[in-house]
Order: sequence, then structure tokens, then C-alpha cells
Amino acid sequence: MTIGLSACGGDFYREAGATVDEGGFGNPTMTNSLISTGQLAVAEGLARRFENEVPPSVNFAFNSAKLDAASRQILLRQANWIRQFPEVRFRVYGHTDLVGSNSYNKSLGLRRANAVVRFLSTQGISRSRLEAVVSFGETQPLVVTEGRERRNRRTVTEVSGFVDGHPSLLDGKYAAIIYREHLESAGRSVFDEVSAGVTQ
Repeated sequence: MTIGLSACGGDFYREAGATVDEGGFGNPTMTNSLISTGQLAVAEGLARRFENEVPPSVNFAFNSAKLDAASRQILLRQANWIRQFPEVRFRVYGHTDLVGSNSYNKSLGLRRANAVVRFLSTQGISRSRLEAVVSFGETQPLVVTEGRERRNRRTVTEVSGFVDGHPSLLDGKYAAIIYREHLESAGRSVFDEVSAGVTQ
């Protein structure tokens, strides 16, 4: 008898409950709060924009949490993007390959996340906006292999929400930020052309 496992996809190789418990105690409550104040849609939009405009991941050498030159270049791009949105918080998730014990890899993943947070905080970003609180260790590989896979040895930086009480947040609404983002995305030349057409 043959049993098909194709429906399981990539989750087949993950630990039981990994998709239910994402490792962040209190995240369901935070998500409910963001939905009720209307911030979640904006946070999701910023998260997609961040992922599309800068590389969200950096990779590491085997058994190392040291940032190499290529990682620092990517993190400089992340820092430039993050500085544009002083009201947004970010979370850095650490990952490892499948070599070594799960407990060691969780610790190594967290050291990698902390290395990224330390670097970003040297680039003029408040440490209070950066979290390295979750380490997935070896439980979420990009490439399922028991060997040394560099793509699995990574951190991922993501938008995690908004800074409480930031002056740009308007009663749980994000109108000022959306407006600023709209102006920046349109570009100065579009407004110049419109202004020139209006004055002629």
C-alpha cells in the first residue's frame, strides 16, 4: 500500500506544531490588537514592501554568528530602509542548518539574530525597535538536507508592528505614514509635471 504525502508539502519535515506555535508568546493577542486598530493591513503592506525592496536575509558560515562583508552590505541596505520608517518595529529570526543538536542550533540561531540586531543598532536605529527574540534553530530549513547548507544558515528580518505611542500613529490609524509613502512612491518628477500642467 502506498501513502501519498504530497499534500504535506514542506511542513512534513518540520516539528509537530511548528505552524501553530510560531515561538512568539503573546503574538495571537498582538495580532488581534493590530486587526482591531486597523494597523495590521498597513503592517502587512510594509512587510511586503520591505521584502520586495531589500534582501530580508543574510547568510552565515558554518557554526558561526559572525557577519561577513556580504552580510554587512545587505544589512546596510536594510538599515537604510528601516530608517525611513521610525515608527515601525522589526524582528530578526535566526536559523541554522540541520547539522548539530536542536538545542545547540537554537542557541546558534539566536546568536545570529543578535549579531544582526547589534549591527543594525550601530546604523542609527534604536535598539528598542529591533527584536531578536525568536530563534527557529534548525526547524525551518529552506533546503531539507542533513548536510551543511549555507542557505539554511541565515537570519530573516521582518516588520513586526509599530512603536507604541509614536507621534506618527494617529489613534491607531496610519494615515500620515500611508500619505508619506504615497508621496515617496509617486516620485518628485510626477508632482513636478502635475504642478507644471496646473500652472500653465
